[in-house]
Amino acid sequence: MAHCPECEALIDLDNDEVAEGELVSCPECSVDLEVISTNPVELRLAEDEELEEDEDDEDEEDLLDEDDEDDDDDE
Repeated sequence: MAHCPECEALIDLDNDEVAEGELVSCPECSVDLEVISTNPVELRLAEDEELEEDEDDEDEEDLLDEDDEDDDDDE
């Protein structure tokens, strides 16, 4: 069991169900949380940088796809 640092909801996570560094979501407030300890299970708010990196990767892929489409138009 762990508590959400955002809304203090009790989250049912056993130490054998999660690994350090894993991201989970709070079922009450839907915030992304990072597992920082498994014995006992402790959570903290996931850093925005990690989430932004994932979004940046997706944006770069979209731009590459658009460039490929533009190259096709040149032919």
